[in-house]
Amino acid sequence: MAVPKKRTSKAKSRSRKANWKRKAKHASQKAISLGKSALSGKNQSFIYISETNTNIT
Repeated sequence: MAVPKKRTSKAKSRSRKANWKRKAKHASQKAISLGKSALSGKNQSFIYISETNTNIT
């Protein structure tokens, strides 16, 4: 069975954690921005069908 030979340094593990948190922050900001644009009605990147316009006969 393979085992690591040396211990990972604190700096390397902290840098990995910081990178993971930065990616999560970027994804959350993007999601909030997308939600705001959908609610404001100024969206151009996707088609959004609202509940009031579903009266298609």
